[in-house]
Amino acid sequence: MSEIQKDLLDDEAEDIIEGEEEMAQAPSWNLTSDGSRADVQLSAATGLTRSRVAALMAEGKCTVAGKVVTKAGTKPKPGEVIVLLDRIPVPAEPQPENLPLEILYEDEALAVVVKPCGMVVHPAPGNERGTLVNALLYHLDHLSGIGGEIRPGIVHRLDKDTSGLLLVAKCDSAQAELSRQLQAREMEKHYLALIEGHMKETSGQVDAPIARAKNDRKKMAVDPQGREAITQWRVLAEGRLCTLLDVHILTGRTHQIRVHLKSLGHPVCGDPIYGSQRGVNVPRLMLHARSLAFTHPVTGERMQFTCPLPEAFVKGLEKNGIAVQDLGITL
Repeated sequence: MSEIQKDLLDDEAEDIIEGEEEMAQAPSWNLTSDGSRADVQLSAATGLTRSRVAALMAEGKCTVAGKVVTKAGTKPKPGEVIVLLDRIPVPAEPQPENLPLEILYEDEALAVVVKPCGMVVHPAPGNERGTLVNALLYHLDHLSGIGGEIRPGIVHRLDKDTSGLLLVAKCDSAQAELSRQLQAREMEKHYLALIEGHMKETSGQVDAPIARAKNDRKKMAVDPQGREAITQWRVLAEGRLCTLLDVHILTGRTHQIRVHLKSLGHPVCGDPIYGSQRGVNVPRLMLHARSLAFTHPVTGERMQFTCPLPEAFVKGLEKNGIAVQDLGITL
């Protein structure tokens, strides 16, 4: 896999390449005890949950002063050195599964499919089956191995609860060219996002680097030391305590749209990670990959696709005072 392809796999969900590098190196943490419980100290130092730390300790992956300690409640003496070693997940090669999959377009080089809300893109620990990759391997021919065994054909990604268009390469040359287009910002992706509150302006841009949150490894955050991230937005309609935006991303960082809109004080409605507790009542995460444009890697033809809105997304809009028929959007 080329460096360009590795960089591009960091698209809206988690930073896959960085995650794999961490797992391959079996990360370890060293700290000097302050006298409190080992699991509490390790959780604070590593960003892992206490239950994850406890599980690792139970597996014999923690030492105190050079001796293995398996009980999470152990209280090392102040000054003793605590070492925790993470496990190395070895993902199994994904298998074809006859899962429902809407294919909008397919030829010998690529396919454009619709990912439903709630489906994980590729297998990972805890989500080994029922993923988009499992469905792709069943429905598309000659896909195995394109772009790697674990995520064959994947050019860009979507969060589990984000629905919409996803581009799949069916040969190595198409994978390389489509990845190049994505990096060169020649591929255009637009999303619909229902956000909490009303914007003061009718359009704008967020240019703010994004990195993994320092206090929570499961979250991303705006960080001056992070990777470049640019999001453009435009108001389409206002509802009761919410606004529908057209969002165009120029980069593809983990949780980019959700983090950038949160930074403006207007998180995406229904967001369980970045949304507010008083959030607008909606049936799902209100983020949908609506349109996709790119140049065909073989024919050179400029291609554009749009994706109808899922029923639950439409209900979320109408429930909050936005009439879809007035937007001129195909259902």
